[in-house]
Amino acid sequence: MDLPRAFTIRESGHRIHNPFTEEDLATLGRALRLAPGTRILDLACGSGELLCTWARDHGVTGTGVDISTAFLAAAGERAAELGVADRVGFVHGDASGHVAPEPVDLAACVGATWIGGGVAGTVRLLERSVRPGGLLPIGEPYWRREPPDPKAVEACGATAREDFLALPELLGHFGELGWDVVEMVLADQQGWDRYVAAQWLSVRRWLDENPGDELAGEMREELTTGPARYVRYQREYLGWGVFALMKR
Repeated sequence: MDLPRAFTIRESGHRIHNPFTEEDLATLGRALRLAPGTRILDLACGSGELLCTWARDHGVTGTGVDISTAFLAAAGERAAELGVADRVGFVHGDASGHVAPEPVDLAACVGATWIGGGVAGTVRLLERSVRPGGLLPIGEPYWRREPPDPKAVEACGATAREDFLALPELLGHFGELGWDVVEMVLADQQGWDRYVAAQWLSVRRWLDENPGDELAGEMREELTTGPARYVRYQREYLGWGVFALMKR
């Protein structure tokens, strides 16, 4: 059980596997007014940057769950680097079925609502782990601008326009699910650049080191066509943010 190799190749140089900068992640931590000892569950935690930096900066504790062995290895190294390995831990597993053994103060899924089959399913999954009055931060794309045609939709990683909502529609959807939006931090185009453009250097270096690999042709095509497609479509039409929810 692991992520496809192509994914880990692209993001091998990433600590944050979303279009958030380090500053954005720090802003989110401050915005949530985290108290020392806050207990966190982070589903699809990636390389653990949220848990590790918030443990360092706010004294939180918590557990991250992810399917990627490579990212979890990086998370463990990051926890040791920041001196928080005694406060955070990481579990290799399928986050879509993970429920905390005891209720936590904050249950997060930042950028991987596929684990619940979409926003609604992910909210239902997270609420099984959060205590009454606790927080649910969810990271999710939204349409920054209306995509003009199916080609733009596909280039933004969607199969249909309905896969993502416009920002007002997304906030309304959270309300329909019975949750108040109590905070949000939105990515900007710089955040998208640091997420997507940083993949290109990782891919190029991997290609130079692995010219005969079975994935080399696929990754070469991606590097050849991806940058122009990104700036034409994804950078212009797709937004992304983290939305903190509390149960009504």
